[in-house]
Amino acid sequence: MSRDLDETVRRVVLLPGAAGAASFWAPIIERLPASWGVQAIDLPGLGFVPASPDVRSYDDLVDHVARAIADPTAVVAQSMGTYVALQLALRYPHLVTHLVLVAATGGIDVGVHGARDWRQEYASAFPHAPDWARAPVPDLSDRLSNITIPVLLIWPTHDTLSPLPVAQALASKIPFASLVTFPSNDHWVVHRFSDESASAIRSFVL
Repeated sequence: MSRDLDETVRRVVLLPGAAGAASFWAPIIERLPASWGVQAIDLPGLGFVPASPDVRSYDDLVDHVARAIADPTAVVAQSMGTYVALQLALRYPHLVTHLVLVAATGGIDVGVHGARDWRQEYASAFPHAPDWARAPVPDLSDRLSNITIPVLLIWPTHDTLSPLPVAQALASKIPFASLVTFPSNDHWVVHRFSDESASAIRSFVL
């Protein structure tokens, strides 16, 4: 990659999963160009992130994140954060230039594709999280064809929380989707393959 391309400024917002902590993305942020405007956002009410009075559902999180975006940006999301990212692209298309979805557990009915339910384990790990943090979210399948921006899917091949058929179903419904897989059963695949994931994100956003 040339120096000029490497230093081209891009804006990227990163959304964690149901654990809520923006720090999830630290291994990826340190591998993206320093010149980029990169912002990882805590999701209030999820995991150990303090609640916010204006956030009482995943749909409220969509509006919360939208208020934090000043300019059109690429949105990168993990697990349940993918629901927020998909809804951002649908509700606020002027704010989202690219989507990167990693091991989605929301936005599509993952259960029909053999996904293991994470909610009981989540309740044990985060006993003080509000009930809505583990509540089902709507299936957006019928609306995904309206997302006409480029979408990159990053997936582990053997994740029990988001099996590969989930990615394949998303790819079949989103017009401009491409899929990158890594041989792993790790739901936090971007940690195990940080160099490769950051490279894929950088090439996609450029």
